[in-house]
Amino acid sequence: MELALGLDLFRGKAVEVPTDLVLEAERLGYHSVWTAEAYGSDAITPLAFLAAQTSRIKLGTAVMQVAARTPTATAMAAATVDALAGGNRFIAGLGVSGPQVVEGWYGQPWGSPYYRLREYVDIMRQVFRREAPVTLDGREYQLPYGGDDALGQGKPLKSILHPNPDLEIFIASGGPANTALTAEVADGWLPMGWSPETCSAYDEPLAKGRAKRDPRLGELQIFPSLTVQVTDDVGSVFDAMRPLTAMYVGGMGSESNNYHREAMARRGFPEEAARIHELWLADRRDEAQAAIPDEYFDAGGLYGSVDRIRARWESRYAGAPAAGYVVRAGNSETLALMADLAGLNDRANNAAEQPASAGEGS
Repeated sequence: MELALGLDLFRGKAVEVPTDLVLEAERLGYHSVWTAEAYGSDAITPLAFLAAQTSRIKLGTAVMQVAARTPTATAMAAATVDALAGGNRFIAGLGVSGPQVVEGWYGQPWGSPYYRLREYVDIMRQVFRREAPVTLDGREYQLPYGGDDALGQGKPLKSILHPNPDLEIFIASGGPANTALTAEVADGWLPMGWSPETCSAYDEPLAKGRAKRDPRLGELQIFPSLTVQVTDDVGSVFDAMRPLTAMYVGGMGSESNNYHREAMARRGFPEEAARIHELWLADRRDEAQAAIPDEYFDAGGLYGSVDRIRARWESRYAGAPAAGYVVRAGNSETLALMADLAGLNDRANNAAEQPASAGEGS
């Protein structure tokens, strides 16, 4: 079982990277650290900063919004940070965001998220592998560009930089079509609305995608998000989460497109999600917050005493079909607790006890 550290740097008025927390995660043997973006700070720049502070931990974006950059620009940024970090460390996590952000912030058409993601990954793989000049005559992207306003002088090109050809691509998704696409073309999956009790709902789209999967990609790595907080007052923790959760479920998106609302429904709370959305649109925001059941928060993380967290980890998460979890925790003590629960300490001790291979130490 792997653990990753999730950072939410985009929510504050200023960017403050918790370097000490990242360094502690690396020391504890965490697999990766993940940044995000919305309509403020970007996800890539903090990882370039962290690449200079760390030596082993992988650097992932959860997620880069595909409307923000062309596929080749995203591939260039990923390959550049990966090279600066020493290679085989960057994970390009992608997501489509929603129409409010795509059209309102980036000034791009919403288009077809399914085809945009498929073509985006195709182009990025071409950039990384350098098997031929990059070309695509797609529904969302054309390389070289051939629109009515083109000069007709575009030329297929290869990356000048020789990037890691196996640089990993993860996709954040929740709906069946994009989840099947993820299982087909991505190295890893950042699921939305996933919980140990409801994850079997994804079995069909995952199987559909895996049936078409390129064997070169290996097994699909599944990394759900997991918030962890040690507390003796769980109710107060949930109350502090209500305003932001109500905003996301009720107002982060349009009436027809809100993937946070859909994720809540997939986690087993469809009626509550619809009610929160209804109250938010009616500007009854206090009621929208009150409509979020405690069980919803509890289903998406580990809260309470160390004993409660330990018991719920063992009963819910330890045996679930995930390669690892993106842990959101606010202090090093909680990171250490999760490292102990996931067996990272045992793994490190076993590695230290292995005898040196022939030639080492000579």
